[in-house]
Amino acid sequence: MASNTEVRTVYRLTGVSPTEESMLSALDLDLLDGLGAHLHVPEALGAPAVYITCGMERTEAPWCSPMARTTGVTVSESVRRTAALLVLAVDDTVYAIGCDQGYRLIPEHLKDKRFGLSFAIRQMDPNMIRGAVSRSLGQARTDISLTPGGASVPLLGIRDHSRIVRSLGGYLDDLPLTRSQYRRGKAVSAQGGCGLRIALGVEPEALLSDLRTIARICREDIPHQELRFIDHIVPVSDTGTLDDLDQALDERLGLPADGLISAALPSEHHEAYAEATTCLTQINSDGALRSDDFDLGYALTRARLALPGRRVKALREGTVTLARDRRAGAADTLAVTSALSWLETALPIGSRRFFLMDAEWYEAGAAYSEECRATVGALFPPSPSVSLPAWSDSESENDYNNRIADSQHGWLCLDTKNVANPLRRRDQVEICDLLTPDGTLILVKRAGGSGPLSHLFSQARVAVELLQESAQVRADFTGKVAELSGGTFRLPEDYTPKRIVLAMLLKNREELTPGSVFGFSQITIAQTAKALAARGVTVEVAGIRAASRPSLSPGAADQQGRRSGACRQTATAGASPPVRRPAGRGSRWRG
Repeated sequence: MASNTEVRTVYRLTGVSPTEESMLSALDLDLLDGLGAHLHVPEALGAPAVYITCGMERTEAPWCSPMARTTGVTVSESVRRTAALLVLAVDDTVYAIGCDQGYRLIPEHLKDKRFGLSFAIRQMDPNMIRGAVSRSLGQARTDISLTPGGASVPLLGIRDHSRIVRSLGGYLDDLPLTRSQYRRGKAVSAQGGCGLRIALGVEPEALLSDLRTIARICREDIPHQELRFIDHIVPVSDTGTLDDLDQALDERLGLPADGLISAALPSEHHEAYAEATTCLTQINSDGALRSDDFDLGYALTRARLALPGRRVKALREGTVTLARDRRAGAADTLAVTSALSWLETALPIGSRRFFLMDAEWYEAGAAYSEECRATVGALFPPSPSVSLPAWSDSESENDYNNRIADSQHGWLCLDTKNVANPLRRRDQVEICDLLTPDGTLILVKRAGGSGPLSHLFSQARVAVELLQESAQVRADFTGKVAELSGGTFRLPEDYTPKRIVLAMLLKNREELTPGSVFGFSQITIAQTAKALAARGVTVEVAGIRAASRPSLSPGAADQQGRRSGACRQTATAGASPPVRRPAGRGSRWRG
């Protein structure tokens, strides 16, 4: 039975009018003529469209001759690659869909570089991301993360204001595409970068409907909260700034090589680069350099030979071709890119810093503040997982933690119940203030400034790192929990936390909100959350209200004061040691 959908990669084209003449003239007609391409006008779509098909033939596979020399056995096997390209207009937007080598027929400068990514951040499940391709500003490095089973965004380590996400792959939320109608209850996957690789309807009506749905999502839907940071870093668009940057780069290109310009792999072509054995570089010349890899020195030399004011243009119009074989015929070509997209450099304008990446300029730090706010905002869930009582001024932190443990079924107070620091055994480390039955660590702090909060955030990072990295700390901590609970609370011997709650009372703040957190603390808590998320630990912030008067009656307060001795240690020199109690008594364990 024929399938009603087919996985295809669709691109959105810019600067192309939705007419057959415009769509055809936007293509490289010389390339099509050289390939012997055939032009078709598909009337069945009921929309303006052109359909290009061709075969890319080679009489002998490139491995035949060298293997004959190696083995002494002469064989001749032919190679034939095909290409098809459908360019169509849907509601005044022009799309291109390639089959086999058809994607090579789409000029790079026509592709909307963020089309597939724009769809992905709006429709992809942020907890089921299967892969990501990202670039770090100023490092000339492409990072590829692959998790076939799907993982949450924090585990991929891509949430950073200086990291540009180029592609996301994963599972989609429910959406009215043709594929969903035939796979009810089953996850539908997609890959979004420059293009969008997704299952689209085969029948004309279904294909047009799917493209309209995708366009509506990109136009009307807002990105997922967890993926919104990807939209924060965008290329510089101010024409005056771009002119200044191109002029400064042109001047730098005219100087002898000084190491300030690096070679970088274009983000969209890491797969072609891995497969290629030959690189052809043609810049400001009729001839091309054939080499095993991209030759940065050659590219800079060719640019330097251009006239002042035309060096950047020479690189932008120059090409780098990746091919399977040194003979690099049409059937061997994997990708053709602008030479400028292979360069990366940093340039200042006054106090501002800019980076060239993938032939586009980005400003360093432009999204820093917005990203920090977004990170902090995500730590405040609409429905907090814990609700803590009000905290009076007269109540110490230790008394407050004991009161919570007394009132919450199954909670254990671990305030001042420290473990030895593996780096210096005489030092002690406090893992948490409270431990919930599901193994969540709760750290409690009352603060009138950013200093105490910085200590709180550092404590959270140290606690997680020690529990994850030190077997001795894990053993000490799980043993202490079992001892203080009288054996009724036993953590797994290999316990590591999956969630941390930072419970805070900010003095002179009526309510704890992302905006009410001290400015310096917004930066440090964002850094803490990212660091812990990269270790697989989610962070939540819980606000604590200030009580206008003590929450306990005098009798209850006296009783609480007597009980809290089991969870309080006196650090004053010469003070009497705490009274030792039998396991289970006064341990704050209920259940």
